[in-house]
Amino acid sequence: MTIDAAPEAATRQAAPGDVAVADFLKTNAPELIRRLTEWAAIPSVAGDPERAIDVERSARWLAGEMRDAGLEVELIETGDTVAVFGQRVGDPDAPTVLVYSHHDVRAVKPEGWSETDPFTPVLRDGRLYGRGTSDAKGQVMAHLWGLRAHLAAAVDGPALNVKYLVEGEEEVGSQHLADLIAEHTEALRCDVIVFSDTLQWKDEAPAVVTSMRGMLTASLTVRGPGRDVHSGAASGATANPIHVLADVLSAMHDEGGRIAIPGFYDAVAAVTEQRRKEIEDLPFDDETWLERTETRAMTGEDGYSIKERLWLRPSLEVLSLLAGDPTAMSRAVIPATAEASLNIRTVPDQRVADVAEQLRRFISDRIPDTVEYALTVDEEYGQEPYVTPATGALRALEVATERGYGKSAAGRMGNAGGGPADLLSSSLDAPIVFVGTGLPEDHWHASDESVDVEMMMNGAATIAFLWEELAAMDVEDLR
Repeated sequence: MTIDAAPEAATRQAAPGDVAVADFLKTNAPELIRRLTEWAAIPSVAGDPERAIDVERSARWLAGEMRDAGLEVELIETGDTVAVFGQRVGDPDAPTVLVYSHHDVRAVKPEGWSETDPFTPVLRDGRLYGRGTSDAKGQVMAHLWGLRAHLAAAVDGPALNVKYLVEGEEEVGSQHLADLIAEHTEALRCDVIVFSDTLQWKDEAPAVVTSMRGMLTASLTVRGPGRDVHSGAASGATANPIHVLADVLSAMHDEGGRIAIPGFYDAVAAVTEQRRKEIEDLPFDDETWLERTETRAMTGEDGYSIKERLWLRPSLEVLSLLAGDPTAMSRAVIPATAEASLNIRTVPDQRVADVAEQLRRFISDRIPDTVEYALTVDEEYGQEPYVTPATGALRALEVATERGYGKSAAGRMGNAGGGPADLLSSSLDAPIVFVGTGLPEDHWHASDESVDVEMMMNGAATIAFLWEELAAMDVEDLR
């Protein structure tokens, strides 16, 4: 079974099961919010040794929530963190679905938060503010309560098996996920994977994510003088590492916004007309986009729309710069070093290893011999891009989305960020569909992160209907 296009608008009236799901979620919305508030108050910051115990506390909290939802639960140590594996398996011949997400969160700068302290969640004007409320604890809670709603509405009980893998180090690159999968392959075996660490388009115009960009990170350090040198003593006669670094970074893009690393686009797959139409069907206007994302202007590669730049084209960003005395009192010196961190988003058919080598050659060719440099490319933890195949599982998700939001899907979209989708799919030999409950205005990784409660509840309803749709299909049609 293959699906080549989005379904036509749903015209049928809500079935009794749809009403039962909606009533269950409406009745239990206050309890869901209360529990999410409690969970988001745990500062499970990934990569911070002082927060390692909080990541474990977060895992144990989630384990209790999974048990309360009727799952068998196991805690799995992964590096310095803890993943949570839960399952409800009844019929080994029924379809088996694995849900992937994460419970760790990004570091915060409390001084930038104006709505509330990052780990003191507060409900205000239909939004729950707090770190992790959207990315991705809110998505996990939508799954657990979507399962509860499905079970409450199911007349004959669930006709599929569900498993959940919620890791604790996604925000630092899922560094031990491959090992975890290798060690627990049989337990994780499934027919389809539901990846829940993505955004939605709009509540009034829901869309199905069908692609995810890959990711590669790197850091570049340029060394000039042997130590910081007084600018009055050596100015004009000393190689300044800031100048060199700035030259290299500015050379990474041409005037048209195109990445200027030689060979970078050689493997980039051409955008098909069908894919271009799918994303162009989504409602978009410049002013609304700037307002939603709180960005000042729209830039990027000439010749492509904003949505194409976000989802279908690669990107290269400088995420941090460090040199001199940016916060301390000035010492009027030429600094010994200058550093930058880079983030590259890839698309089909680029491969992490090839892009890593292209970057190395580019830096080697651009750095003058008046300085030394060190380039670290995190190739081992790079993530490949992923595109959802046209399967019955995708069709089921599109139908479930229309039922969950009570309106016709606006089209298909991509996910501008990265994630271990390709790793999960290739390791477990199962296709992936994406279910997200976040929005661009949720401020992931930034100050005042929040989740739109109505969006989260519609996502939970979509998940409840997805289980029903998948359960009604033959296993071979899911793949």
